[in-house]
Amino acid sequence: MNDIRRSILWVIFGFSLILLWDRWQVHHGQPATFFPSGTPRPAATAPTEPSKDVPQPSVAATATPPAGAAAPAPSVPHQRHTVRTDVLELTLDSVGGTVVEAKLLKHATETGKALRQGFTPLTLLVDDGQRTYVAQSGLVAEGRAAPTHKTPMRLVEPAAAAGAPLALADGQDALTLVFESEPVDGVVLRKRYTFKRGSYAIAVQHEVVNQGDAPVHVRPYQQLLRDGLKAGSETPFYSTFTGPAVYSSAAKYQKVEFAHIDKGNIDIQRQADDGYVAMVQHYFFSAWLLPQGTPRENYVRKVDNLYAVGQIGPALALAPGAASATAAATLYVGPQEEKVLREVAPGLELVKDYGWLTIIAKPLYWLLEKIHTLVGNWGWAIVLLVVLIKAAFYWLNASAYRSMAKMKAINPRIMEMRERLKDKPQLLQQEMMRLYREEKVNPLGGCLPILIQIPVFIALYWVLLASVEMRNAPWVGWIEDLSSPDPYYVLPLIMALTTVVQTALNPLPPDPLQAKMMWLMPLVFSVMFFFFPAGLVLYWIVNNVLTIAQQAYINHTMGVPLKFNLPNFK
Repeated sequence: MNDIRRSILWVIFGFSLILLWDRWQVHHGQPATFFPSGTPRPAATAPTEPSKDVPQPSVAATATPPAGAAAPAPSVPHQRHTVRTDVLELTLDSVGGTVVEAKLLKHATETGKALRQGFTPLTLLVDDGQRTYVAQSGLVAEGRAAPTHKTPMRLVEPAAAAGAPLALADGQDALTLVFESEPVDGVVLRKRYTFKRGSYAIAVQHEVVNQGDAPVHVRPYQQLLRDGLKAGSETPFYSTFTGPAVYSSAAKYQKVEFAHIDKGNIDIQRQADDGYVAMVQHYFFSAWLLPQGTPRENYVRKVDNLYAVGQIGPALALAPGAASATAAATLYVGPQEEKVLREVAPGLELVKDYGWLTIIAKPLYWLLEKIHTLVGNWGWAIVLLVVLIKAAFYWLNASAYRSMAKMKAINPRIMEMRERLKDKPQLLQQEMMRLYREEKVNPLGGCLPILIQIPVFIALYWVLLASVEMRNAPWVGWIEDLSSPDPYYVLPLIMALTTVVQTALNPLPPDPLQAKMMWLMPLVFSVMFFFFPAGLVLYWIVNNVLTIAQQAYINHTMGVPLKFNLPNFK
């Protein structure tokens, strides 16, 4: 039986190595050796001319809506206008006044060593025929046509700059662009964008004018439309969420996977009086926000091979004869900087998703941020944070390591007992329990204190993984980007070495098979860290080193010799 279990164990271990090698090949741009990827789903590639249907109230969220009113024949030339602030460069299309491109001027496309070769602003929103990710808005009206994101518009302010780049001048704090549509069934839409210095939040005002001879009721809508491609900052061993999200105070933060949209499995808070809709990816996102207290209808839907998340605001009633009404909204396009998002709107910081450990992760991020303000380097901030956490859990760890030291001291007696009573399992168990009572040793005493700490370290893991501040943040020497893997694999090798030392200091389980597993699993786990961001590996190294130091100190105080425990792999 032991031979069979040993064979199964080695088969599992060998298969794990095959999987690791296969992922290694893919990570370095080579085709998979053993498990080639399947055909990508159609949603990943947007068609050249995607159908961007206009949402309809109460229908858009549950089914594919009918196409919106046909756009009138264009009487204005099709143009794209570029506006630049100190943090954003946006391109707006005269068709619908849609934001079709957004570059983040403070964030580079390149990371690590590649950044030294040149700085290319990261492009978040894009519409180039291959990728689609745009911010749209317009009007819907029951039983009649209205200006939508398909309606041609002209830039009316500043008129002299039509077709030319616009930029914030020195000393200028705000810049405004106004688009105006041709009348559609007597309704004119003026779309006013206000860009502010240092801000990723864009104020958008929709002014509706009824030039017809009958009363009009229209509802403004805002939506984000994108393809199904995920962010390129992931590895084979960890994945972050990419897709729509909806927030309201009633239902809190709700994410919707692209795969769920494909199946029509959409469960969101549709009617709300606050919150936002967003398209989220690793480190960055875009969102539409309405003023607090404004009723809105949220929706998530699939449009052709693209995905949309949006909201439809309350109706605006306009009497005939040039009556007008306005509706305000905010478009955010930028990084997931938690301290900035808290100031923009309640709950917006939740797009930086820590999962079910948010209640622990948020205080850890706050502490990490405070340490960074003191030391000015995110790498050293990680080191000091782990030191503080280990100090906070010192006495709990000391209890665990004392228990381990006692187990290590009686381990030779247990091994002798197992050999002597190997044919009498019931008597063996009784003798072991008697020995534990006499020596006042709890076999689980070394595990329980460590298990209590696991949620804290998992939460810190997600803090480091989700924080855009780690992107292109250097530490020392060759570590130029804490969000990317170590280019020379120095940190993963140190991580593997410290893991081996830490494992060797622990007492071996009495069962030989368990002893082998206790050694093999940490080694496999260490191999995975070759693909992890350097900041995460640094965090584990510091934790391992402090653990080894504390274990050695506890053993010394108890008079237990420092000895490496190696299993018999024969």
